[in-house]
Amino acid sequence: MAEIIINYVAVLGAAIADMVLGFLWYGLLFSKKWMELMKIDLKKMEGMKKGMGKKYAVTFISSLVMAFVLAHFVDFASAGTAMQGAQVGFWAWLGFIATQTLGSVLWEGKSEELYFLNNAYHLISLLVMGVILAVWV
Repeated sequence: MAEIIINYVAVLGAAIADMVLGFLWYGLLFSKKWMELMKIDLKKMEGMKKGMGKKYAVTFISSLVMAFVLAHFVDFASAGTAMQGAQVGFWAWLGFIATQTLGSVLWEGKSEELYFLNNAYHLISLLVMGVILAVWV
């Protein structure tokens, strides 16, 4: 197997981009719609705020892991342009996210609308991360 070259600064940048996108997506753009689809009322939301620091820390670690793994895919694909990085992100999303999260609709009774809201976020996130990882030299 060829040597894998990982740009750890790009991995950190991609993880930060994922967190920023998540804040914009779920905190500003679609917060009310997401709460409605998740059947979360304002009282329940107040209770969910407990331990937010730990939740954000774990989420950031998750974003770092995802960026690190995607960096491997970008390297394996020899992606060096924004378009190539986005393509790697797209295929990772289609193969691993879109397919696996479909179970939440099929088996957990979640709505298709929630599936599309969440998956649109994941798609955009992986596209952005793929671009960052491909072009950050």
